[in-house]
Amino acid sequence: MEKFTIAHMYPDLMNLYGDRGNLLCLQRRMEWYGLNCQIKTILLNDKLDYSQIDMLFMGGGSDREQGLVYHDLIHKADQMMLQIEQGLPVLCICGAYQLLGKYYKSLDGKVMDGLGFFDFHTTGKKGRLIGNILLESEISGQKFTIVGFENHGGRTFCSDPELHSLGQVIKGYGNNGEDKREGIRYKNLIGTYLHGPLLPKNPYLADFYIRSMAERRSISINQSLDDSIEKLAHDQVKKMIMSAS
Repeated sequence: MEKFTIAHMYPDLMNLYGDRGNLLCLQRRMEWYGLNCQIKTILLNDKLDYSQIDMLFMGGGSDREQGLVYHDLIHKADQMMLQIEQGLPVLCICGAYQLLGKYYKSLDGKVMDGLGFFDFHTTGKKGRLIGNILLESEISGQKFTIVGFENHGGRTFCSDPELHSLGQVIKGYGNNGEDKREGIRYKNLIGTYLHGPLLPKNPYLADFYIRSMAERRSISINQSLDDSIEKLAHDQVKKMIMSAS
């Protein structure tokens, strides 16, 4: 049985709103595909051996936790971005997503540098963007909908017209409540505000990561899972969001 390793980045600092459920979803689905998946915890000052890592995952955290993580990651940034360019699957949620940009400016005017991987920035504003969200997305030529839950005070603005969003907002707020874009997508990296957790509600997105990990190992996944229950749950949430005023 092929063994895969997902690095869970800073779970003691960045794990708000059930984000860890994404890892449990990936682990279980990979087992159903006949693949072995282990979760490796990465804490502050730990080294990353990318030869032993198939995916990175980092959840959300408060401003204080983001600051601690930034000061650790900045020393690992060059190698991390190289791996992203080479197609390493990465999922960053909320605060972790914000860290990928140039900076975060808090409501009181304090500026925290980001890793600068992508040309976007985040500004804190009064009032949080909270609620269920529905997106229309397209990955690898496949169009599908994404459901989730967002809860963020920061507004993210992208300055790079070539940087894809995760999806177009049908209902909800998205990056900033203005431009109808949610998240970013670059190669096998996704940054998003969607909590919940995200992947159990959206099996196509979960399989995007599984297949990306497998392809990097030159492993073919020829079977498909019976996702009738997952799709039913997805459709019920979608219907609820669309019917809300």
